[in-house]
Amino acid sequence: MASISDKSPAVVSTGTSPKDALPLTAAARALAPGSADDVARELEQLRDRFRKTTNALASAAHDLKTPLAILNGYIELLQSQKLGPLNDRQREVMGDMFSSGQRLQQFIQDFLTFSALETGELRMQYVEGDMNACLSEVCRLWSGRFHERGLALYFLANDTLTPFPFDAPKIQRVISNLLENACKYTPQGGTVWLHAEPRMWERRGMSKSAVNRDRRRQATNVPNAVKVSVADTGPGIRPEFHLEIFDDFFRLPGSESAEGMGLGLAIARRLLQGMSGKIWVESEPGAGCKFSFLIPMNPIPSTPPRGTK
Repeated sequence: MASISDKSPAVVSTGTSPKDALPLTAAARALAPGSADDVARELEQLRDRFRKTTNALASAAHDLKTPLAILNGYIELLQSQKLGPLNDRQREVMGDMFSSGQRLQQFIQDFLTFSALETGELRMQYVEGDMNACLSEVCRLWSGRFHERGLALYFLANDTLTPFPFDAPKIQRVISNLLENACKYTPQGGTVWLHAEPRMWERRGMSKSAVNRDRRRQATNVPNAVKVSVADTGPGIRPEFHLEIFDDFFRLPGSESAEGMGLGLAIARRLLQGMSGKIWVESEPGAGCKFSFLIPMNPIPSTPPRGTK
């Protein structure tokens, strides 16, 4: 009697004849009765494991904040020379230590923000404010860093911007991430511009019936959003990476040695998604970059999926 080898491919009957039987591939087995529940259970287990891992790493990162803050405090105390004078070499070393501590602090904050976005714990808080004042404050905080790098940073307030409700701290975080990228990749002697303006944003998400019904009654020249742009004279980005650069932990080829974890643009994208906004880049190799984002003047209540809050 012929035996069936364990290595023989499994078959599934089509209900016709044996010669019409097809090999049961992995894809077919996944579609077999009862497999949907197994896939759903495994997916939920993976999500739970991911949440636990993210929370554990966030907890570890949070625990690093206190000792790092103490170290940075002592470095600032030594730099003030209240404990005694420093020679030139000691001041140089202290400056390097302080810069390294600040960078590490930023890495930790990036990861904590990323973890909060992943677990959906970060909420938007809208308060009516002045976008010009918000952006001016960010420029003031970054002006010293740009001066040290030999870069020019320009921002001119726009009088046509009127107060509207937005989450100022998170907008400043987005702008800081964009300015950090510009400062990091723009060569010495370069220029960075920060600009904001009111815009009419016709959302694609609106249903056709709503558009047809309301368009005649709406004034299309009345701004309903604010567009903010950060442009630089850096090396530019090839078009094939214009979408990928907003992915988590993505680094452009050739920039792997640069500082950072590849989270700056990903965090900016997720924060703006939480505000019902969007972000994009316009760039060509050798022609610099222009990162722009839009946020609505009237916040749209929404419940974004996990990882986009």
